[in-house]
Amino acid sequence: MSDTTPDSPAGPPAPVAPLLELSEGLPPVIDDVAGLSRAVDALGSASGPVAIDAERASGYRYSQRAYLIQLRREGSGTWLIDPTGFEDLRPVQEALGDAEWILHAATQDLPCLREVGLLPTSLFDTELAGRLLNHPRVGLASLVETELGQRMRKEHSAADWSTRPLPAPWLEYAALDVEPLVELRRLMIDELREAGKQEWAREEFQHLLGFEPAVRVDAWRRTSGVHKLRGRRHVAAAKLLWEARDQIARERDVTPGRIIPDAALVAAAGAMPTDRRALLRTPGFHGRGADRYSSTWMEAIDEARTMDEQLLPGKPARGDGPPHPRTWADRYPEADRRFKAARESMLTLAEAHDLPVENLLTPEHVRRLAWEPPATREPAALADAVREQLRGYGARPWQIGLVTGALTGAILISDS
Repeated sequence: MSDTTPDSPAGPPAPVAPLLELSEGLPPVIDDVAGLSRAVDALGSASGPVAIDAERASGYRYSQRAYLIQLRREGSGTWLIDPTGFEDLRPVQEALGDAEWILHAATQDLPCLREVGLLPTSLFDTELAGRLLNHPRVGLASLVETELGQRMRKEHSAADWSTRPLPAPWLEYAALDVEPLVELRRLMIDELREAGKQEWAREEFQHLLGFEPAVRVDAWRRTSGVHKLRGRRHVAAAKLLWEARDQIARERDVTPGRIIPDAALVAAAGAMPTDRRALLRTPGFHGRGADRYSSTWMEAIDEARTMDEQLLPGKPARGDGPPHPRTWADRYPEADRRFKAARESMLTLAEAHDLPVENLLTPEHVRRLAWEPPATREPAALADAVREQLRGYGARPWQIGLVTGALTGAILISDS
């Protein structure tokens, strides 16, 4: 009888990985000068890399500040520091010196750590290492299970970390986020070395040291549903409502959507009510701040209603990048051929080097090169120009070395 028939007995269940536990128990939260001094002494006396993580209150607070910082170093154990009780954490920075930091998804935490005076001189990002090793899943829990054979609790990942006092289960969750990082780094360094990708990782980690979050231009245009509005005056109302909400959220330090959601903002902009009563009766206009800030919303709508025609917002500026490639086939056929040839070359190259294609080269770099390639078609000169163009985009040397030949060939073939 086939094993796939319904009557087949079920095989033995897959073994469940053991749960990751704190090796030294739950440490107390450091929130005073004496406690910070103990942490500084312990971390400074220890050796080796330091595992660092930070907890924010995304979805609850306007700011992206850190509300808890976890550090672990061999010989010092784990320390949980409440940064809100200190002007900054420069004593911790001095204690760590030039120690390598180990973070998971460093770009998420570096900005809030920098705000309190913590900045690495070198780092190892376990998420990015996982991507370079082409792991199918690169979340911390997935890597811990794959590499260390243990499971992690993740039930408090979306908690409001501005809560005080922090519950013990939350603190245990936070401490566990740094518990496995030192061992995870050790294993992944060996894997990178065996795969011949250690230098690639070093360049990527070095690049992260200069990471700055992108500044959104016309951030109000990202309001969910704003594209459905018809007429520039309605769009102006959405912009002014968004700016009013953002100011309130900034002053109260709460996420804007907790005042009124995007849907309510767009509903009010679309209806353009003429008085407070009509505003509050607008279908879809709701939220904690709908009634409380009704006069503010009406001021924004009235301003949009009387705004000079020349000041009304128009279509968003395209910026200095190329249009979306989906428009190229009909309107820009030469660029479309180059893009498709370049993209196919990147897919082939990524597979050959066991990399996600987006880590081989940022897709935006491929689009920009296809849209505006170097003028020369002499092969050697073109290759030099492609290298220079990629360098200007911010591609790392290892990426440039891998992709220049393939991209040069794609341009030559598609333009012939």
